Amino acid sequence: MSPAQTENCEGLTVGSENSSRIHNLFLMTETFATGGSERQFSALARNMDRCAFRVLPGCLRRDGAFFDGMGEVPAFPLGKSLYKASSWRTRARLAKHLRSESVEIVQAFDFYTNLTLIPAAYWARIPVIVGSQRQLGDLLTRAQFNVQLLAFRLADAVVCNSRAASDRLEAAGVPRAKLVVIPNGVPSEVFASTPPAFPRSAGVLRVGMVARMNSRSKNHLALLRAIVTLRGRVPQVEVLLAGDGPFRQELEQQSYEMGLAQVVKFLGDRRDIPAIMASLDVTALPSLSESLSNSIIESMAQGVPVVATNVGGNHELLGNGRGLMVPANDDQALADALARVLLDDTLRASMGAAAQNFTRENLTIEKMVQRHSELYLRLLGQKR
Repeated sequence: MSPAQTENCEGLTVGSENSSRIHNLFLMTETFATGGSERQFSALARNMDRCAFRVLPGCLRRDGAFFDGMGEVPAFPLGKSLYKASSWRTRARLAKHLRSESVEIVQAFDFYTNLTLIPAAYWARIPVIVGSQRQLGDLLTRAQFNVQLLAFRLADAVVCNSRAASDRLEAAGVPRAKLVVIPNGVPSEVFASTPPAFPRSAGVLRVGMVARMNSRSKNHLALLRAIVTLRGRVPQVEVLLAGDGPFRQELEQQSYEMGLAQVVKFLGDRRDIPAIMASLDVTALPSLSESLSNSIIESMAQGVPVVATNVGGNHELLGNGRGLMVPANDDQALADALARVLLDDTLRASMGAAAQNFTRENLTIEKMVQRHSELYLRLLGQKR
C-alpha cells in the first residue's frame, strides 16, 4: 500500500482481523477511454475511503484519457478471443495476482471484464465478487448476453446503474436479491458556475450533444435530421457535437450534404464538458439505447435542460418535469421538443432548476462511492 493510501489511517492494518481494518479491493475496467463506464470506474477508484479500502485497479488494456494519474495498473490482455486458450491463461494469471495481493473484494465494470474477472476471482476463492451491468444489454448479441448471465451466476452481486438495466437482468433470470442499483455520480465541481467554452452570441440558440461517435446507437444522424426541420422555426440555431470516434468523418459528410456545415460544429474529444454545457441552451440525446447516461446527468448538473429519447433509464433521470422525452427515431417529435424548449425561456429555467436540484440530491460521486462501500462491507459481513 502506498503512503498516500494509508495517510491519516493510524492503527489500521491491511487484512487484519480487527474490527477496524483496511480491505483489499480490486476494481477492473476494459480500458480508460472517455466513456461513461470508464469515467465511473475512475471516479470510484480515486474516491474510495483509503482508511477502509486499499484500492487495486486493473485493466485489459492500458489506454485512454482516464489512465493518467492512476499509477501502476496491471494489464491482463485477453488477445483476440474470450474463449481461446490464451484468454484462459490470462484468467489464471489474474487469479494468481488476486491471491498474491490478498484481495477480498473484486468488481468488474463492463462486459469484457465481467467475463474475465468474475471466473478468475471464483477460481481464486475471493470472498466477494461483484459484476456490473452498465448498459441495457440490448446491444449485445444473444450469445454475449447469455454467456454474461453465466458469469453473473458466480457473482455475489451485480451492480446496475439503472432500474431499467436491473429489470432486464431480472427478466432474464438473475435473482432480484443479487441485483443492486447504484446510479452514476458526478463530481461536485460540475455544479459550479463555469465560464462557457463558446461565448454567447446575440440571438443564437445552441443545441449540444455529448457522445462518442463509435456506436450507431447514439443516433447522431437523428439529431442532424431534426435540426434540418428545426431551422424553419429557429433560424439562428447552432449545434455543438462533443465526442470523437470512427463515425465522425461520415457524420461530417452527412452534415455537409444536409446543408448544415455552417450550423453544426464538431468539437472532437473534450475534457471541459462543464464549459461545453455552459455554452448550451439545451442538450439532446436521441439514443436508441441507454442505461443511465452520463451526458444527461452532466447537463442536469449544470442546469441545462435535456431532450432525450424515452429509452432505458432516461425516464429515471428526466421524469417529473426534469426534461422532455420523445419516441426513438421520431425526428419530428425531436425537432418539436427542441423548439418548445428553445423558444420558452421560462420552461428552460424551470426545467433546468428541477434537474439540477435532483442531480445534487441523488447523483453525486460521494453518494455513488458511499453506496458501493456499503455494498462491499455488507457482502463481506454476510460471507463471514
